[in-house]
Amino acid sequence: MSDDDDIKYVKRQRTLHYGSLEETERKRLAATSAGIPASSSSQLEDIDSDEDYEEQKKSAPSPPAAPLPTAGALVNKIDDDFFDLETEVAKDKVALLEEFERKKRARQINVSTDDAEIKRNLRYLNEPICYFGEGPAERRRRLKELLASLGENAIKEKKNEEEERKQLQKEQESTWYHEGPETLRVARLWIADYSLPRAKCRLEKARQNLKVPSATRAGRMVELQKRLQSLSAQSSQVGDIRPLSGCAFSNDSKFLLTSSWSGLCKLWSVPNCKLQQTLRGHTSYVGGVAFRPNVQHDEKNIVAMASGGHDGAVKLWSFGSEESIADITGHMPHRVSKLDFHPSGRFLATACYDASWRLWDLEQKTEVLHQEGHAKSVHCLAFQADGSVIVTGGLDAFGRVWDLRTGRCIMFLEGHLGSIFGVDFSPNGFHIATGSQDNTCKIWDLRRRQSVYTIPAHINLISDVKYQRDGGSFLATCSYDCTTKIWSNKTWQPLKTLEGHDGKVVSLGISSDSHYILTTSFDRTFKLWASDS
Repeated sequence: MSDDDDIKYVKRQRTLHYGSLEETERKRLAATSAGIPASSSSQLEDIDSDEDYEEQKKSAPSPPAAPLPTAGALVNKIDDDFFDLETEVAKDKVALLEEFERKKRARQINVSTDDAEIKRNLRYLNEPICYFGEGPAERRRRLKELLASLGENAIKEKKNEEEERKQLQKEQESTWYHEGPETLRVARLWIADYSLPRAKCRLEKARQNLKVPSATRAGRMVELQKRLQSLSAQSSQVGDIRPLSGCAFSNDSKFLLTSSWSGLCKLWSVPNCKLQQTLRGHTSYVGGVAFRPNVQHDEKNIVAMASGGHDGAVKLWSFGSEESIADITGHMPHRVSKLDFHPSGRFLATACYDASWRLWDLEQKTEVLHQEGHAKSVHCLAFQADGSVIVTGGLDAFGRVWDLRTGRCIMFLEGHLGSIFGVDFSPNGFHIATGSQDNTCKIWDLRRRQSVYTIPAHINLISDVKYQRDGGSFLATCSYDCTTKIWSNKTWQPLKTLEGHDGKVVSLGISSDSHYILTTSFDRTFKLWASDS
């Protein structure tokens, strides 16, 4: 067998020429207009020559002439839906031209060759500084393409925005002051005249105390600690149908005042805890309460107590009347969490949730100071015993000490990791205690302008702190862990843990004679703690 036998010859067939798309479409439309069925019109593609097409065209009935599409506006008709091919082609051309223009702009943009600067610029544009497998050249090309899309000034605009943001943040953190009225100048002068003699007396008392032999002072401290270690609940009383939120002792330690979420404030006798008076007037739950100094129970129709509500209402009360004798407006709709009377009794300070605290002159019945400075709500405040300075604590985790005679912030308490819910001044005039959401109590020294000790006091947030009012020999803290703890001053050793509440302890008070400690809780009760001896 030769190799020629394996060769298979293929018969040459006629080559079909289908023509252009326009010509094919014209034929299809003509066949459709002539009434040829779709199956027959599909056979037009199998016609071998123009003569066969002419013969079929002659044999078909002559229909009315149909308009043919022009080359400039080619239309494809499918189920009466028209698709403009020219428009879609134009869109693709526009997108392609825009891509060419963008690449052209990218080539013309001048970008630094420093890779570190390129990464910084990418960070300014909120873009990843490096992709996987990307080198400096690719990174530089990517930055060029981004600038071509966003504009050559995109980095400069981002830097300007960052500078403006930093400047705004710096302005918010800086301390600034209101231009006060003439009444504020008068109040500052009055406070200076009042506080300077008291400071002199305090220092003289401290000098006299130093002359006491150390053995005598140590013996007094041991006796006090023994009495504190024997503290127990002497009275427990249901104060309201809603949780209790605040409490305070009167100056003579014969009465105590409680507030609750029901909007009622109640006056109780000490130590038998009998209800003496119910103060009605708040429409929302009450936060803090306070007794005015140097007011006796037999004095009527003068301001003796104050309370602040969640709705921003501050009401002033007197002994013997269940209705408020005066209202302080100006906080609404912001919450008033705590308030405190100046040692002179002339001024009232209120902590407001609009990130400010206010000072009110009760004699003039006007607001003399509206002080801002905290970044968040101000929750607590306390006056120094001299009446010259006040400390405030806020939900921004910072505390501030303000000089009422000059209006300046003389100390910034920075160190807590959570909101500050309790502050108090020691009777010595230079120690401050703060209780925070970070479960710690910090002791600050006004002379050294820093924290001198941190007490890991509780296992939950600290809701209030109080120094012993006579001497400051011990400190009390209460917490949401349902306990109240007593701490020795200077050594800060725990002396006693007061347990008995079934709910969170939210407030505490210490009587002026140091015989009683008062606590209020979410369990709707208040407890009076005293020594067994």
